[in-house]
Amino acid sequence: MHEQSIVESLLALALENAQKAGASKILKIYVVVGELSGVVEESMDFYFSFLRQDTIAAEASLCFTRVPARLRCRKCNRDFVAENLDFRCPECREPQVEIIGGRELYIESMEVE
Repeated sequence: MHEQSIVESLLALALENAQKAGASKILKIYVVVGELSGVVEESMDFYFSFLRQDTIAAEASLCFTRVPARLRCRKCNRDFVAENLDFRCPECREPQVEIIGGRELYIESMEVE
């Protein structure tokens, strides 16, 4: 359910930036979503479909880029991408890791007219 407030914020930011750019229409909003962000893209699409109504983004679509979970082993200091959310280091099998990526959630760019 938190996707609704996320989409509200995302849309407000997109509308604000489109206005600053003098755009009359938003066509696409490119969003980067980290694997560990807890965001469900289908839910974002659902909320976006009705929140965009009566705005210059009424016909816009969300385009997602998924970013994998990136980790750093606390024992051997190796950086790696978690496969199937296995957080153990592939080098030394240590389960103690630091999350260094995969929590992202931001607008990367937009297409406007």
